[in-house]
Amino acid sequence: MTQRTSSAAWVRGIADMLAAEGLPAADLCAEAGIDLAALQQPQTRVDVDRVSRLWEIAAARHGQPGLGLDRDLAARYGNVDLVGYALASSPNLLTGLGHLQRQMALISDATTFVMERDPQGRGYWLQLSHIGATRPIPRQRVEFAVLTLLTLCCWLTRRELVPLSMGLITPPPADETRYRAAFGLLPRFGQPDNRFLLAEADLLDPIPTHTPSLWALHERLVEAELGQLGQSLASTKVRTEIARLLHLGEPRREDVAARLHLTDRTLQRRLQAESVSYQQLLDDTRRELACQYLSD
Repeated sequence: MTQRTSSAAWVRGIADMLAAEGLPAADLCAEAGIDLAALQQPQTRVDVDRVSRLWEIAAARHGQPGLGLDRDLAARYGNVDLVGYALASSPNLLTGLGHLQRQMALISDATTFVMERDPQGRGYWLQLSHIGATRPIPRQRVEFAVLTLLTLCCWLTRRELVPLSMGLITPPPADETRYRAAFGLLPRFGQPDNRFLLAEADLLDPIPTHTPSLWALHERLVEAELGQLGQSLASTKVRTEIARLLHLGEPRREDVAARLHLTDRTLQRRLQAESVSYQQLLDDTRRELACQYLSD
C-alpha cells in the first residue's frame, strides 16, 4: 500500500506546539522516530504512523486531557505553509477551501478534506478524514487538525467564526471544558465524521488579503509541489476521490471521472497509460481503509 506522509512544516508545527505546552519536543520526536533537524528541510516528509506515535507519547507525557485543544496554539502552530499563502490570496473561503480539497495532500496525503453544501441550506460542512495509518489515530491528532482548520478560517477572514454545528468521531471526554473554549460550542462526539458547519455568508465574506496576482502565483507553486509528490498522476487523483466517496457507498468510475472533470473514456485512457485499473485502485483504497479501521 502507498506510504502516507505529512509535510515537514506540519510536523514541525506540532513539535513547536508541544514545546509551547512545556513538553520536551526533541525527546518526544526522537522516541517517535522523527528526525527533528530534518524537519527544517522543506522537502522532508514524515510517515503518518510516526506522527500518530508522537501524539501518543506526548499525550501520555502531558498527563492532562485536551492536549492540542488550545485555540491560540493551534492558530500559531498549525503550519500549513504554502497552502496557507494560497488560501490567504484567494477571494473568499468558499473559493479557497474548494481548492484545498485537492491541495490538502501537500500538507498530508493521509488526510482528505471535503466541503459539502448543507442539505438544509444553512451553509457548508467542512469535513476532515484520515487514511493510510496502520496504528490507531490518537484523538489528539484528530482534534488538533479540526481545530487548526477552524482557526485557519478565522485567521483568513480576520473574524471569530463560530460553527453552527460540529461533530467528532472521538468518544465523549471526561472533561468538556477545553472543547467549548476551543471550538466555541460543544461538539457532538462519537459521530461518523469529523466536520463542522459554517454559514454561507461567512464563507462568501471577502478575504482581506486577497490579491489576484499572488493567488495565481501561489496556485502555480502549489501545483508544482503537488506534481513533485506525484499528486498530478491520474491514479493518485482517483485514489483521493475514492477515499472521499467510499463512505457514501461504492463510487462508480464515471462519477469519479466527473469529479475530476474528465470523461469516463479519458480517465480509462490515463489510467491505462499508468498501467493501473480503476478496480485495482478501488480495492487498494478499500484495503487501506480496512486496515485503519481495524487498527482503530
